[in-house]
Amino acid sequence: MKLWDCFSTALRALLSNKLRSILTMLGILIGVAAVVAVLSLGTAQQALVEQSFATLGSNLIYVTPPQLGIGGVGAQSTLTFKDAQAIAKYAPSVKAVAPMAQTYAQVVAGGESLSNTIIAGVTHEAEIVDNYAVAQGSFISDFDYGGMSRVAVLGSEVATTLFGAMDPVGQSIRIGGRQFQVIGVLESRGTGFGAEDLSVYVPLSTFYATLASSQVGSRGSSVNMISVQAKTSSDLQAAEQEITTILRQQHGIRLGEGDDFRVISVASVANQLTQVLGIIRLVLVGIAGISLLVGGIGIMNIMLVSVTERIREIGLRKAVGAKRRDILIQFLIEAATLGLCGGALGVGVGWIIVKIMSVVATRAGFAFSAVVPGNAVALAVSVAIGIGLITGLYPALRAARLDPIESLRHE
Repeated sequence: MKLWDCFSTALRALLSNKLRSILTMLGILIGVAAVVAVLSLGTAQQALVEQSFATLGSNLIYVTPPQLGIGGVGAQSTLTFKDAQAIAKYAPSVKAVAPMAQTYAQVVAGGESLSNTIIAGVTHEAEIVDNYAVAQGSFISDFDYGGMSRVAVLGSEVATTLFGAMDPVGQSIRIGGRQFQVIGVLESRGTGFGAEDLSVYVPLSTFYATLASSQVGSRGSSVNMISVQAKTSSDLQAAEQEITTILRQQHGIRLGEGDDFRVISVASVANQLTQVLGIIRLVLVGIAGISLLVGGIGIMNIMLVSVTERIREIGLRKAVGAKRRDILIQFLIEAATLGLCGGALGVGVGWIIVKIMSVVATRAGFAFSAVVPGNAVALAVSVAIGIGLITGLYPALRAARLDPIESLRHE
């Protein structure tokens, strides 16, 4: 019996019981759709993570208080401006250092205002170390810092909210009741690391003098974070060790005592996040795999029913010369066809899910392309066909082993 004849016979048998075949394929369809959606969304998420960290730079290190995350605002800082100066002076693996102090304040421009906006005091090194890209105007200069100029650089979202389509450069704003002149607007980082789009940047010297004089204490001017740029990516580990040693000496921390600061490299954070996302993806794929298993059990069940219903047909085929191999192949092809059709429909449903998620994410500000990777399609369809063959093997063997005489007598 030719392979095509087996396939056409299997297809006719499935079409003769359309509803039963559709319900059987449903489990495979759901499982494949889930696998395709998870793998596609995982690929898109991985691309977003890589893009986000790429905007920061691979040789960037953050130094923060122990109770705060990167760029945190709120709890009292254990870091000072002198710590940043010490790192820049005594760490040979460090290329540049950019301290940052932060607070919250209301920002007003004309009739528009933003409450509880992040106000960041920075030095001119921040533009290079933190990889800020200026879309309009210029960033804070060394002259602005030395002269304690009342100038400000706006994040893209802040600029849009306060000025709309109007060019903000040269306009006046009020920060915490004090007047500043806008000298620049940063490019949007979108889903990037941090809240740059929602922040306003002013010279660090001006920040201490006008907005946060309480942050100038006996230990010096406190900062919320110190961004450090290593000379090269290969110097990251050496730079982290040097920073730790310098700050322990600065803070008078004795041997055996814990650090009152955290040193975190962007590369290590990216690796940890990638590992976490990978574990989550595996868990979701495992859950989708359970659905595929249930679908496979459904195929086995329906194939056993089909064998029972077609015992006389099987006996007749054997009586006119069909071999065990022909019967086996016929029922295996039926099971594989169920898996293939369920897998193909599942790929389509999975793509629709990814498309819907893409539209929802875009509206929420986390845009990504609705793309289904070819390897995800190949994997999902191959697994669906494989499950069909594996679960259909026992019913096919049972059909092939039937005695033709007993089969013809079956009522």
